[in-house]
Amino acid sequence: MAKQNEQDISTFLDAMQDVKPLPKQDTVITLKTKPTLAQSLKREALQRELNLAQNYLVTEYVEPLDPYDHLIYKKSGVQEGVFKNLRLGKYKIDATLNIQQYKFEQARQAMFETVLQSQQKGIRTLLIKHGIGLNSQPFSAFLKSYVNKWLQQMPQVLAFHTAQKHHGGVASVYVLLKKSETDKALNRELHRKK
Repeated sequence: MAKQNEQDISTFLDAMQDVKPLPKQDTVITLKTKPTLAQSLKREALQRELNLAQNYLVTEYVEPLDPYDHLIYKKSGVQEGVFKNLRLGKYKIDATLNIQQYKFEQARQAMFETVLQSQQKGIRTLLIKHGIGLNSQPFSAFLKSYVNKWLQQMPQVLAFHTAQKHHGGVASVYVLLKKSETDKALNRELHRKK
């Protein structure tokens, strides 16, 4: 048996005689390829499906508002001065979402995603343009009524108020969002140093 092993080793060494070792490299070369258009579209579609499944904003009937009603909401704990500045449009608008021409489900999904993403990015003030909806169906101010309900459902929203005329008036709403976890941590660190 040992003689067979020696013969196998000898045969192997003879076969490998002209083989040269690869040069030694400490780096591994990998090719980064961009995803194809099909892969990107598939990934986006999967993300949309996931977001749709997670979207908890109501689709049931809501109490209709008058097209000229003001949207006013403030969670407890929001200071009056902060709410007044929001109402007067004194905060810098960090992002705008225009859903006036959207179909119902598009508007619902856009609001859900925009509020979540804005809060995660550290955006504090959002302007949502929902329109007045004088001729909307099945009732006037259809989208505006749902925007009012949806914003109250979202834990990321601290307060909202109908915008000033130069920002759209009764067709738009200012939204004050909670600080992101990153901003909260920075704020704690800043105040701890004092």
